[in-house]
Amino acid sequence: MIVAGFQKFSLTDFPGRVCSIIFTQGCNFRCPFCHNGELIPRRPTGRGSIPAGEVLRLLESRKEMVDGVVISGGEPTIQKGLAGIMERIRSIGCRIKLDTNGSRPEVLDRIIMDGLADYIAMDIKAPPEKYHLLAGREVQVESILESMRMIAGSGIRHEFRTTRVTPLLSNADILEIKMLLPEGSAHILQRFNSVNSLDPELRREPAAGAGMEQTGPELL
Repeated sequence: MIVAGFQKFSLTDFPGRVCSIIFTQGCNFRCPFCHNGELIPRRPTGRGSIPAGEVLRLLESRKEMVDGVVISGGEPTIQKGLAGIMERIRSIGCRIKLDTNGSRPEVLDRIIMDGLADYIAMDIKAPPEKYHLLAGREVQVESILESMRMIAGSGIRHEFRTTRVTPLLSNADILEIKMLLPEGSAHILQRFNSVNSLDPELRREPAAGAGMEQTGPELL
């Protein structure tokens, strides 16, 4: 697994837990509103990667301070060795939250069946007819829907979330997304932060006092 960044401490990214965050390198989407564009290439550009063993050693040394690990990206499910890393994190005694775009239900199936995740957060980018626009590439929407059904039926704590990209998504689009949601699943609407958008045409300065800025991963 290629680790691009590691955040040692967070109180907000894993509901109910103090956590560290692992950022994986590489994504199979190119969302125009992405604020972590440096994580899209399959290989890191410029600053290099962090050995997975080093991250595991750091987690081991901090297990009295954190009780959870978030694996985010990029897109973690495209990583070789993801399940193995999750097993090793589990052996340390940490709970695991997985962030995913839901494009690889076959990987999610193994993670769910092996009991490797305690929480799954899946992004729902758009209604089906607009998915390719918000993902920046053609998408097998049935894979997205299959992942949604799988996560909702897993018994694992989960949430679905959508970034409200106002130039690209209308209120009608948001309503259509909500109608896709499995019954009883939480849906989080995230504020769109345009400053570092992958597509320069979406970038604009935020209004004064407009909430917290999303930032890229912190290196060790």
